[in-house]
Amino acid sequence: MRGSVTAMAAAALLFPLLGAAPSDARNSENRLQPAFASAAAEYHVPQSVLLGVSYLQSRWDAHAGAPSVTGGYGPMHLTDARTALAEGPPHHSDGSEDARGDSARPPLLPEAKLPETSEIPARLRTLPKAAELTGLRPEALRTDPAANVAGGAALLAAAQQELGEPLSSDPADWYGAVARFSGADDTATAAAYANDVYDVLRTGQKRATDAGQLVTLAAQPGLSPHTGQLRRAGLRTLDAAQTECPTTVSCEWVPAPYKEFGDNDYGNHDLGNRPASQSIKYIVIHDTEGAWNGVLEMVQDPTYVSWQYSLRSTDGHIAQHVKAKDVAWHAGNWYVNAKSIGLEHEGFLARPDAWYTEAMYRSSARLVTYLAKKYGIPLDRQHILGHDNVPGSTTSTISGMHTDPGPYWDWRHYFELLGRPFVATAGPNGGLVTIRPDYATNRPRYTGCVTAGKPCADHGSSAVRLYSGPGESYPLIKDAGLGSTPTTGVNDLASRVSTGQQYAVAGRDGDWTAIWYLGQKAWFKNPGKNPTAVNATGLVVTPKDGLKTVPVYGRAYPEASAYPTDVPAQAVSPLPYTLPAGQRYAVGDRLPGEYYYAVAFDGASHRVVVGKDLYYEVQFGHRVAFVRAADVRVVASGS
Repeated sequence: MRGSVTAMAAAALLFPLLGAAPSDARNSENRLQPAFASAAAEYHVPQSVLLGVSYLQSRWDAHAGAPSVTGGYGPMHLTDARTALAEGPPHHSDGSEDARGDSARPPLLPEAKLPETSEIPARLRTLPKAAELTGLRPEALRTDPAANVAGGAALLAAAQQELGEPLSSDPADWYGAVARFSGADDTATAAAYANDVYDVLRTGQKRATDAGQLVTLAAQPGLSPHTGQLRRAGLRTLDAAQTECPTTVSCEWVPAPYKEFGDNDYGNHDLGNRPASQSIKYIVIHDTEGAWNGVLEMVQDPTYVSWQYSLRSTDGHIAQHVKAKDVAWHAGNWYVNAKSIGLEHEGFLARPDAWYTEAMYRSSARLVTYLAKKYGIPLDRQHILGHDNVPGSTTSTISGMHTDPGPYWDWRHYFELLGRPFVATAGPNGGLVTIRPDYATNRPRYTGCVTAGKPCADHGSSAVRLYSGPGESYPLIKDAGLGSTPTTGVNDLASRVSTGQQYAVAGRDGDWTAIWYLGQKAWFKNPGKNPTAVNATGLVVTPKDGLKTVPVYGRAYPEASAYPTDVPAQAVSPLPYTLPAGQRYAVGDRLPGEYYYAVAFDGASHRVVVGKDLYYEVQFGHRVAFVRAADVRVVASGS
């Protein structure tokens, strides 16, 4: 996503509470835990159930009264979409990136086709219902965490009574009500949501919220809910027959069309035969920059673009659009498209407090774990990419590449859910660092979320800023591919690294650590008492002896001699960067040059061209890149 300023300017009028937290909010009296106890007693809901549901909605955060990506407020994520939401430009219509990213065909730059306004579904109108049940003002339910918790308790109690169940003190008796609280209209999604809540109840949780409130939920390891209650909930049955999803998530088939609509114009993906024809190496994490119903309408338009999966924020529900064997048009780099699976998450890059729910994070993590195991994709940040980590395929495309999911996606928490937490793997001489700030307390300043040049709301972040020297008085590091002076703009990736990315250490100076980045020495603050990175070890590449620099590429294409006569050879085009002698970069994969020729609707003409030239994928800047194996040698990072 780029150019969010225009969209956010329109949204500003509808987000008056964004960043409105008082300056001393994190030191306020610890009143949230008692609020859960009080609401549980008043509405006869087990306190543990109330805490478990709230954890899955918001991880108990209040977000200073700002709405989530789906118009949800407070610890219970009570939704009031009519008040909160404004529609911005769709993700793939924003900016100059060609989602297909293949110069062998004319660029595909779809125009925004926003859906007609439709009735807001019940799952996005729970706050008004809570107001009716409690008698509390909607404004209080939006801004007062205690009132919000009471509203959630009232909704749970109402759901329990609607199911004909007693207001029991036993958490096992509330499975049906918890499932209904999700707002899902199908059994599979409601069950997946309830199962997650009960998993939280069994394992327990303890954390300090975004307002500094300590909340604890004691573990109940033997808890076994009465799942049969869901049969009486009156929900529809989901048809998941054609989907490729784990059984632990709810998934439906909403196909993207493979359809011809002109003289060899077709959309919105290419048929393939992966992984038999070519391996799947990457999973790309996107955000939608649009709401659920509109996103589904666009992916079913043959003149638009495509991705494999969409994930809904309120409950983690998944829609699959393109089979994994086929190539979706989503990442803006044809080489990456041909070797990746794209996941779109309902959300907005430039709304710091418009949080992603725990339900969606968990559903996404289960899907990614499943896909990674099925296709042999390593669970690390050189294979689980953000759209903002995908390189421009050629120099001319760099400035137009998208920047989602952005600095507010919680990569550290996400990888904990993937079962691959970022931990130190070496001592100070390991030669690499893994970026790993504390999300809540790491708060670099950004601008441009609502108005160009104006500060964004103060918020936790996964990203760490880079300088040209060991101090914030030095200029920000420059990106030669972007050409412009680096800024603190929320969409400016020139001087930014992100959680989980690994870089070779280039020096240390007190609380500052230097890394090799885009062919330069770049510095970030890394104090010992509150480190923003941990030490690591691994393999790195460096130019072979005698080479002063080696070229860097945005795609790993074969040499010209590898192409058959009926497939036009694609240029092996270096980017405006070089990897100088003496510098080192973390290695991802060793890959053969590969190109998927698919420029006609008739799949009979499609070819996978594989060359003899080999490449290494490297963590070169904020985005990954490729270098020819013939140009570099691979060494241990600590050597």
